Amino acid sequence: MKKRLPIILAAIAVLSAGGLSALNTPGQARAQNAIQEAAAQEQTSTFAIQNMTCATCPITVRTAMERVEGVTSVEIDFNAKTAAVIFDPSATSAEEIAAASTNAGYPAKPAG
Repeated sequence: MKKRLPIILAAIAVLSAGGLSALNTPGQARAQNAIQEAAAQEQTSTFAIQNMTCATCPITVRTAMERVEGVTSVEIDFNAKTAAVIFDPSATSAEEIAAASTNAGYPAKPAG
């Protein structure tokens, strides 16, 4: 899943430079469809994280969550004690991501 992000970003750059008219071949149209499907499959969840008390704690939480197969992005807010995670729900679940943080010593649960 992490490999899709550069493809998605490249497609966005092409589209912003030339609009939809940049897709003038069937191959480019298929590539755009694949990118849209990949983006549509992603889900974002926010987690409440416990035990983050110092500046290095977010690094441990981020690393643990990023190691879960299917996780694309992890953004930690130390002050709010939260993590926003983008992931592929066909590859993992919010529960598995929370368990990864919990197993690293930082109990996490979906914020809701």
